[in-house]
Amino acid sequence: MIKWSDGKLLHIHIAPAASYEMEELQEAELIAGKGIVGDRYFLGNGTYSPKPDVRDVTLFDMDVLDALARNDPPLQEGAIHLSAAEHRRNLSVQGVPLNHLVGKRFRVGDVILRGGRLNFPCKYLEEILGRPLFLPLYNRSGLNCSIEVGGFIRPGASIEPIDD
Repeated sequence: MIKWSDGKLLHIHIAPAASYEMEELQEAELIAGKGIVGDRYFLGNGTYSPKPDVRDVTLFDMDVLDALARNDPPLQEGAIHLSAAEHRRNLSVQGVPLNHLVGKRFRVGDVILRGGRLNFPCKYLEEILGRPLFLPLYNRSGLNCSIEVGGFIRPGASIEPIDD
């Protein structure tokens, strides 16, 4: 059984197309089986849109950014500082064990998500940010999810497990 407490949604970001700057939202509408209204994957023009995979919405653990800022583990020459918009995932969360949610259902506010697969770090992120992120983000680069029950979400929403 997965246990966690105090899981929270901290930030919501979308981009209208691949490579565009991420825009922070104070409220987002999630549509089941489709994505976040206005996001590149909702619109079908994300980099990986043509590939068959679940990526209605992507989550990233903000604790990873804290670890990068501490150079923990020391996989690069020094600390790496990234903002919530720079990791390019849609939802920045805290207190949620993302790596354990593959295949599991969980609630973000009133929305129900199902963990798909773990994201892999990409060389593209290194290129656009000019920082050595591939190795430091390995096995902690976020989670792709499907949206089972849509609705509206806002930063501060609690995140809770549904499946044991």
